[in-house]
Amino acid sequence: MTNRPITDSHGRPFLNFRISVTQGCNLECPYCHREGQPTSGNEMMPSEIARLARVASELGASNIKLTGGEPLIRKDIVEIVRLLNEIRTIKEISMVTNGTLLTSSLASSLRKNGLARININIPSVQARIYKKLTGGRLQDALEGVRAALSAGLFPVKVNMLVLRDVNDDQVDSMLDFCNKTGVTLQIIELEPLNLDEKYYSRHHLLLDDIEKRISAQAQKVEVRHSMHGRKVYFLPDTKVEIVRPVDNTEFCLRCSRMRLTSDGKLKSCLMRSDDLVDLLGPMKSGVADQELRDLMTSSARRRQPFCGLKQVSQLSARP
Repeated sequence: MTNRPITDSHGRPFLNFRISVTQGCNLECPYCHREGQPTSGNEMMPSEIARLARVASELGASNIKLTGGEPLIRKDIVEIVRLLNEIRTIKEISMVTNGTLLTSSLASSLRKNGLARININIPSVQARIYKKLTGGRLQDALEGVRAALSAGLFPVKVNMLVLRDVNDDQVDSMLDFCNKTGVTLQIIELEPLNLDEKYYSRHHLLLDDIEKRISAQAQKVEVRHSMHGRKVYFLPDTKVEIVRPVDNTEFCLRCSRMRLTSDGKLKSCLMRSDDLVDLLGPMKSGVADQELRDLMTSSARRRQPFCGLKQVSQLSARP
């Protein structure tokens, strides 16, 4: 079986598969977009997740990222990682987590069973603000960062979602934390997805000014072409990535992602839920891998840029 990536009509390959393993979470962050999943149904079993990941990897999606909800609330998360790691066509397994449940023993088990790297969501390193935003304890998240580093997960990235009039004045304190711990900082702009419109308009902040400040401190700048042209700023003691919203032409032009919802539906775009393809139902009914492969292939080839065909065509035509 070849794993040459399948492409859509715009030449965009299917390389990255984001798998939501649960919609449940132990925190209550009001800005969570839950990977754009509109509803929460039955969760897939580890063997079902592994089978769909294997089929996707045979189509070229060899990079798997486990998401949620909070992946670590699943008691079988190590088994899920182990089963994925046994698939020879999967090159890398990573995870996004809030880190509050990431003990040293769990981090070590995940690493030994194949987890390569991890992103930990921490909106503030001020305990009061962290508590206000998430309902959780900052200390638990910081212990999760230390556990990830101790286990040898690399790179460890801290995701800081910036909210106007909440934590937008705390970028420097987050940078200081990342400098001291040696982790990479991702500064993220709020997405208008699964959010109350008033909340979004109140707290959305363009990252332009923050990026200008970061750029002025950078000793070197690289562009991650495989990640939608995202810039990486190399500061003296850490790296910083600026993550812009998904609904823009630059992101859409280079998007190589598809998503699997926690109830087994293939999702072509974070911002869309009108083209979901059920995979779990057919799988439970006993279909062969070829039918699952055909469903994935058809969905991947039908992918359309969310930001609009005209804008993407104009951008792709630029020298």
